[in-house]
Amino acid sequence: MLPSALEHVEEIAGRGDQLAIFLDYDGTLTAIVNDPKEALLSDSMRQTLQELVMRASVAVLSGRDLDDVRNRVAIEAIAYAGSHGFDIAGPRGLRRQEAMKFLPALDAAEKELREKLAGIAGAVIERKHFSIAAHYRKVNENDFPKLERAVSEVAARHRELRRMEGKKVYELLPYTDWDKGKAALWLLERLGLERLGARPIYIGDDRTDEDAFRALEQRGVGILVSEQPGSTVAHYALKNPAEVECFLQELIEMTKLE
Repeated sequence: MLPSALEHVEEIAGRGDQLAIFLDYDGTLTAIVNDPKEALLSDSMRQTLQELVMRASVAVLSGRDLDDVRNRVAIEAIAYAGSHGFDIAGPRGLRRQEAMKFLPALDAAEKELREKLAGIAGAVIERKHFSIAAHYRKVNENDFPKLERAVSEVAARHRELRRMEGKKVYELLPYTDWDKGKAALWLLERLGLERLGARPIYIGDDRTDEDAFRALEQRGVGILVSEQPGSTVAHYALKNPAEVECFLQELIEMTKLE
């Protein structure tokens, strides 16, 4: 079992270090829900983030489309990375799109996937700018193999895309050397945080966040959000978004004392 981040806040924050806080959205800032559209940021979490950006650099890295996650958080001082880091925007003209050449393949795969999954009740196709998600949280368990087979067949026909499995979702993403970890490192460099020696803290709950935990393992802290942490390279754990909020509030109070 990983130690609780709530019991090691001072150790995680370092001593007077400037902090760079990286946060996933679903499962980290909000609870996982059956309908992704219902994953709304609570008023108290938004208030916590507004206080946090006054004391640290903050970025939200999500599998959601860039505009979607940016509109849900709606705090201008935060940098946002959508589509698992492929689409980045932020303050002072910050912008990067990593996989434009893959858009035709994504368009074709989306069309094929919609046709294959049309007969599976509860299956939801969500097209993001740089990825395609096939949600099956509402699908009958008997149809899971059929859905998985359809996603695999489409992925096999589009070798320039890779299949990834998350929490009740399969995704097709560009097959290129870019992920949340690369995005976090780019943000550290682009925002001048690496030059300032900022201490990165990455908090996330999903498989894609492991890329960021690995990328920041030697220079910062990874915190996995999970009731029962399994195999991970994160250093600490928090059980749920409520604990994430408590942890961020503790960080805020600690920086007030410096």
